[in-house]
Amino acid sequence: MSSEGHWFHPVEPSPDASIRLFLLPHAGSGAIIYRDWERLLPPDIAPQAVTLPGRHNRREEQTYENFWPLLDALHEAVLNDLDERPFALFGHCLGAQLAFRLAIRMEEEGGPAPLMAGMSGWSPVGFFKPTEEQSRMPEPELIEWIKKLGSFPAEVYDNPEMLALVVPALRSDLRVAGDYDDDGAGVTCPLASYGGRSDPLQEAPDAMTHWAGRSPAYLGHSEYEGGHFYIDTHAAAVTAHFAHRLQRLAAARACPADQAAGM
Repeated sequence: MSSEGHWFHPVEPSPDASIRLFLLPHAGSGAIIYRDWERLLPPDIAPQAVTLPGRHNRREEQTYENFWPLLDALHEAVLNDLDERPFALFGHCLGAQLAFRLAIRMEEEGGPAPLMAGMSGWSPVGFFKPTEEQSRMPEPELIEWIKKLGSFPAEVYDNPEMLALVVPALRSDLRVAGDYDDDGAGVTCPLASYGGRSDPLQEAPDAMTHWAGRSPAYLGHSEYEGGHFYIDTHAAAVTAHFAHRLQRLAAARACPADQAAGM
């Protein structure tokens, strides 16, 4: 491991699954946002949700405030954890930023690379980009902002102890997200995108259409009722959609003759 804490939950993926899935959370959160996915996904897919430093079981660790050093550390952690099984990436919001660049990095290096990537609640073009000033806004304003987004369960906002854990990590993650500038890069692996129909962070109506130009094997966009955190309400639909495509890709890799025949 590249850090004293565990990057992944569960620490060990299911030995019975034939495909692994790394899940990257939104700003300020950790593995907990994917707590239902292990139950929702089919047993042949083993999910491991990422917890970044500075939150949950890693709260004693220093948070990252710049995008590229965090990507370096995440890349190292994933490489150290891989086995011979194919794997995929899925991220929401900041998690989508990190998953996308991680897929690019892995493909560029020519080593293990994802079978598929899922991008949720973010696009490299037309989405909200935090500023340094926004990451440092007074706590009452920051809390009102995240309340409107529905970022955390309602009980968090009235609990000073929980807020003391959430707010510092959120500020750091906003700086990380704001540190990223799109350079037009893409991936060769299949990519699917997901979003909420009324996401307030989607600043351009056509933002999610830009994913089509980032992979020659783009699998399309799925849109659901709801805002930025539509994924909480529609977790069953998103997991079913993503898992179906991932299973087909894994089967095609295992049987390339079937793929050539138009499986």
